[in-house]
Amino acid sequence: MDEPREGNADVSPEAEAFYTESLKLLKDSSVPFLLGGTYAVSAYTGITRPTKDIDVFCRGGDFPRILAYFQDRGFTTEIEDERWIGKVKHGELFFDVIFNSAAAINPVTDRWFEEDHRAIICGADVQLIPPTEMVFSKSFVQMRHKYDGPDVVHMILKQHERIDWKRLLGHMEQYWEVLLMHVLNFRFIYPTERDHIPAWLLQELLDRLNERAKLPVPQTRICRGRLYSREDYLIDVTEWGFADVVGEESKHG
Repeated sequence: MDEPREGNADVSPEAEAFYTESLKLLKDSSVPFLLGGTYAVSAYTGITRPTKDIDVFCRGGDFPRILAYFQDRGFTTEIEDERWIGKVKHGELFFDVIFNSAAAINPVTDRWFEEDHRAIICGADVQLIPPTEMVFSKSFVQMRHKYDGPDVVHMILKQHERIDWKRLLGHMEQYWEVLLMHVLNFRFIYPTERDHIPAWLLQELLDRLNERAKLPVPQTRICRGRLYSREDYLIDVTEWGFADVVGEESKHG
């Protein structure tokens, strides 16, 4: 088990008090959870920045338990999207409860809980998302208004020895090109730290790229951009004739 490190963020005293109370209640609930987001990035990299919330990750089966636990204690709860996220709110303050990605491609599983990486967050000793799953979950956050590429390369820079690269490749097996992009991005940003990426991984990804180039163009025109952002690539499936890979919610008048 890692020694608990400190995780910090730039927040108001009111927000910090809310997060402190929320984390205490979460620990009292005995429902397993992991902390991600800005506080986890701070604990792993030392970077401190403003945040509007905390990100609590849990298994899909524990998602309703956490919301019900806080609702029974007078908090407002909201299921923003039953495919992956809800919120616990107190006035204007809130924290997210997350059990999958927005594109539903990386659910929180038992494997996320097998490593014990800890930090002191708002006075509470909490378990963090493992570095491997942090990289996995952030690799697909690529929207016009929110891009987590810097978090990915900073995690690799500071936590490369704790990343299980074979497990990460397994997580991203179907999306290996996304992993290759982040690997190349890291190599470009930190040319003197290139050995942080295992040589076998880079070679495996480049071999796949070369093998893919020999194959014919797919018959169905698809846009996988919506795995990054539903909105930014909406026009591709509504007007430009590409097949969708992410279901869109119904629009009600």
